[in-house]
Amino acid sequence: MPRLVKESPGKGRLHIDSPLMGESLVSKEFLKRTEAKEYFRMQPEINVIKIGGQSIIDRGRDAVLPVVDVLIRAKEKHKIILMTGGGTRARHVYSIGVDLGMPTGVLSKLGDKVSWQNAEMLSVLLNKYGGVKIGHGDNLEQLTMFCQLGYLPITYGIPPYGFFEHPAEFGSIPPHRTDCGAFLLAENIGARSLIFLKDERGLFDRDPKKVPKAQRKKMHFFDRISAKKLLELDLDDLIIERPILTLLQRAKCLKELQIIDALNHPEHILAALEGKHVGTIIYKE
Repeated sequence: MPRLVKESPGKGRLHIDSPLMGESLVSKEFLKRTEAKEYFRMQPEINVIKIGGQSIIDRGRDAVLPVVDVLIRAKEKHKIILMTGGGTRARHVYSIGVDLGMPTGVLSKLGDKVSWQNAEMLSVLLNKYGGVKIGHGDNLEQLTMFCQLGYLPITYGIPPYGFFEHPAEFGSIPPHRTDCGAFLLAENIGARSLIFLKDERGLFDRDPKKVPKAQRKKMHFFDRISAKKLLELDLDDLIIERPILTLLQRAKCLKELQIIDALNHPEHILAALEGKHVGTIIYKE
């Protein structure tokens, strides 16, 4: 246990005597010894659901309202936090920002406004059923309270990196967008599950939208695959943001995530919440 000790008699400086005292926090060998025996899961009953901006919200009422109907039913049985993507409008502002030479951190701040707008719209649609929009501050520590009181908390998916966003490996688009935000929240609260609502069955080796219909039968569908294997395959395109694969390999609490088709099969939301395999599962080895 850490304890206070004096450097010298009299009015000497106080130090905290702990296992980390005098250690370098960049030593790989030392950092390996800081692994906890068991990680505390703050909210293990919460299910994090990320609703795609471009795949669901941008399509309007025909896509959004069936999903809303399922979420209304789901919240009666499951504790959920809903997180929103940015979609086409975020891509538009990224395009303008890139053209103006904006750095990655600025683009991150621009993109989060669109995800925020989508969270606002969903909170209005779900308001009379308990939908309530929350921010990234203290509200996130009160998720259990919101759920126990019958609310459905909704927040925007962009993680609060802002100016502190990591430089992108390729180009300047922020690498940690709304998919990563949903993952980071699920991991750090020790969530029960993480489900991504998309407009495709799950993960294919190529983007079905870019493949002619005549060739789609030749595409490979990944029913279940490890993050490590996906990294090794190094596919040109993915249905979720690429940094998630690395994050999942390092995760302490989250062991897997599922990607489902909520556009054509909104009922799959209920199935996934029940733990059923209805899309692509990416897992940590």
